[in-house]
Amino acid sequence: MSFEARLIELGVELPPPFDYPSANRTGCVQAGHLLYSSSHPPPEDFGVVVRGKVGADVSEEDAVAAARATSMNILASVRRQLGSLDRVKQVVKVTGMVNSAPGFERQWAVIDGASNFYVDVFGPIAGQHARSAVGMFELPRLYCMEIEAIFEIEP
Repeated sequence: MSFEARLIELGVELPPPFDYPSANRTGCVQAGHLLYSSSHPPPEDFGVVVRGKVGADVSEEDAVAAARATSMNILASVRRQLGSLDRVKQVVKVTGMVNSAPGFERQWAVIDGASNFYVDVFGPIAGQHARSAVGMFELPRLYCMEIEAIFEIEP
């Protein structure tokens, strides 16, 4: 089954790709057979709090949902760059940066929202990836997280 068909089967409709406010950057850049995403924030219109510190202003449950939605944003940028998600061969690496309240140490659980989504879409082989999940003191615009990813793509 194609990855585009898998999205339909999952009932997932990707949002419009995130547009960066500055013209000197883009959502994705291809280098050889790798596609690097810029860090993407969570969308603000999907029903959970996306600004503030996880563990204080944002619940862990909402942060996990935001991580999943952020991964949808990334895939929207990937689709815009490649024309189709079917050109993705492997999710290589996911890096999640969580705006963390003092004492919050479950960044790994928050970024599971992204990792689990990629496995849902790309399957247990192409979707499994290396990962970093780190706590940050602050993030731009007080987003509760940002995520970036690297994909191996078909030529």
